[in-house]
Amino acid sequence: MTVSGLLKGFGRGNAPRGTSRVISADDTVRRLEILDDFEQTGISWIWATDKDDHLIYFSPSADGELDEGVGQLVDHPLIELFEIDPENGERSDRPLNFQLKMRNKIVELPVRLIKEAAQKSGAERWWALSGHPKFDEGGKFLGYRGSAKNITTAYQRQREDSRLAEYDSLTGLANRHRMNRKLESTLSAFRSAKRSCALMMLDLDKFKQVNDMMGHQAGDDLLRQVADRLTAIIGSKAEIGRLGGDEFQIILLDEDDRGRLGDLADKIIQMLTSPYQIDGKRAIIGASVGISVAPYDGIEADEIIHNADLALYAAKNSGRGTYRFYSADLKDVEQERQLLLDDLREALANGQLQMHYQPVVRTKDHAVVGFEALMRWEHPERGHVSPGVFIPAAEETDLINQLGQWALQQSCRDALEWPENIRLAVNVSAKQFCNKGFPAVVTQVLAETGITPDRLELELTETVFMGDTDATTATFKTLKKIGVRLALDDFGTGYSSLSYLRNAPFDKIKVDKSFVDTCTQKNENSAKIITAIIGLSEALGMEVTVEGVEAFDQFHLVCEKGAKYIQGWIYSKARPQAEILGQIASGGFLIEPAGPETYRPERRSVFRRIGIIHEDHRYDAVMRDLSQTGSRIEGLVGVPLGAGLVLDLGGGQLVVSRVRRTQDAMIGVEFEEPLVSDGAGGLVTRHRVSPYALAAAGMPLAALPPGNYPLQIGDADKPRSTPQFLQVSVQRG
Repeated sequence: MTVSGLLKGFGRGNAPRGTSRVISADDTVRRLEILDDFEQTGISWIWATDKDDHLIYFSPSADGELDEGVGQLVDHPLIELFEIDPENGERSDRPLNFQLKMRNKIVELPVRLIKEAAQKSGAERWWALSGHPKFDEGGKFLGYRGSAKNITTAYQRQREDSRLAEYDSLTGLANRHRMNRKLESTLSAFRSAKRSCALMMLDLDKFKQVNDMMGHQAGDDLLRQVADRLTAIIGSKAEIGRLGGDEFQIILLDEDDRGRLGDLADKIIQMLTSPYQIDGKRAIIGASVGISVAPYDGIEADEIIHNADLALYAAKNSGRGTYRFYSADLKDVEQERQLLLDDLREALANGQLQMHYQPVVRTKDHAVVGFEALMRWEHPERGHVSPGVFIPAAEETDLINQLGQWALQQSCRDALEWPENIRLAVNVSAKQFCNKGFPAVVTQVLAETGITPDRLELELTETVFMGDTDATTATFKTLKKIGVRLALDDFGTGYSSLSYLRNAPFDKIKVDKSFVDTCTQKNENSAKIITAIIGLSEALGMEVTVEGVEAFDQFHLVCEKGAKYIQGWIYSKARPQAEILGQIASGGFLIEPAGPETYRPERRSVFRRIGIIHEDHRYDAVMRDLSQTGSRIEGLVGVPLGAGLVLDLGGGQLVVSRVRRTQDAMIGVEFEEPLVSDGAGGLVTRHRVSPYALAAAGMPLAALPPGNYPLQIGDADKPRSTPQFLQVSVQRG
């Protein structure tokens, strides 16, 4: 049917007589001829719908676009024929059906033909639709009248240009612009719906070393492999982006369970630390993750991003290869890190650092056969600073080489005062080991102190195998020529490869404490892994030291599995040189094991002021220690056994608990739901009270004041019950 045929029945005037070249508005016949001629050009097509939005006309010249002609389109609802591009939210944020029902004017709207039988050879077709709603004199809707044209080539080019503008060309992941826009739109929509959204910020550890040692092309290949692994882990559950360099970001919708988020972060870290094959060489990197969750850690995109960044830097500064959740006590960690490094340089220059020594004991006769040197730092203001904090910070600068050389010199001098049959083990960081001058440092220290080379044992982790394999092999050969012993530390915790043991001349393997911690638990494979490592080492002619044994159930199990050497608290903690010399002077180097019969997860000693909610009263108290399943609390008198309490740990963390022990002002409580790790040795609740819930109860929708809200907010004028417990003051001590 042509335009002329369509308009029959709508009425038309008679063509004016005469030979005028000008076609007037009344010359219906010649006007229709022009419209027919225009349709045949294919420049644009004309379409019309009835009052039910069914297509009743489409220009016949569009037949060439479709396998079976425009007849396949006519008499079908328009919304069954076309769809708006879901990726093109800038043109319209409403579906086509909404546009039609609202009788909106349509202007150059890109749509995709979706009727299966209508698409020519299965090719994707994009048309631009324009249309006006038509009404009769009484305002009754008659249908749409409009035009359409093929924009497939131009639109696909536009989509590709848009994709390049929003996606990272190297990895194919979303870029920073797209991720920011996605986060902003998500948080805006979720605010009214009172939904949660988690943001993970990822940073690759030691990526710069791969770039520097293997080249930028290898670095690019590594980033592509990282993107593939993240996609395999996350799938379609979240939006993944690369922000630039070695920074990645993940947006997870409707997720606020810090247990699940921590498990996912752990999985990501483990997957990303698996070795990479690049141009036939092995590369090993790590990953750190910072996590913030809206609305608990902020409600605006810049807040959530900033807080996830703070958590990420905290994870990096607490030892790397871990994750951290944002908490209100995190400070500007870049500034903190620089202050820490400044203090560390001063400590090294002013003799504030000490070496402590933990014995390695032979199990058959409890004789000490060696000591591992461990660095200790007592800061005059910070107090004890963990090596897990200051060593990673030092590794980012040349300070690690200075620290390492000092530790080697000091411990070798100390070892000269021990019996000559006692060995010394010193930890060496991967950055130290990769320093070309490291073998010369070892040679110099041996010459200066006079200690025999075979008494010195250098403890290395598998990260030394990252990067230049030839240089690593050469360093190993040089050290063995010098005569020192080599030990592989933390074996089994990463992606330990048997090729390490085949290619590197290790004298000893150390079984990591993480296996010992769980070796006596049911449904754990740790005992089998310990057995396998001991058997493998013996087959290769290497010694094995089992680390971290604290209780007799662990001691008996590892001994049954063949452990000949143990290093752990069941024999001794690390002690300063003066105490070691005192033991030697007392006439013996035998240590009898001593410790609890069974191992239980560590209960952390704390001094933390918290709130306790009981019925409609809130009390102030002090938490004295904390584990995943319970806590010891001081400050309330008269609390009966079995009483139900809610602990207010601040920041929206409420813990339902029940009293299991009570003595004077001290109570012991058991948690209804265990706490989860914050990734850095701390414990947090899985869930938090949403600020939306607090806002509904009358509190302002803003960052929560730590520990300053009751479980239920009632009418202030409503009479309260009499407090059942006596609150007493508690001082640190």
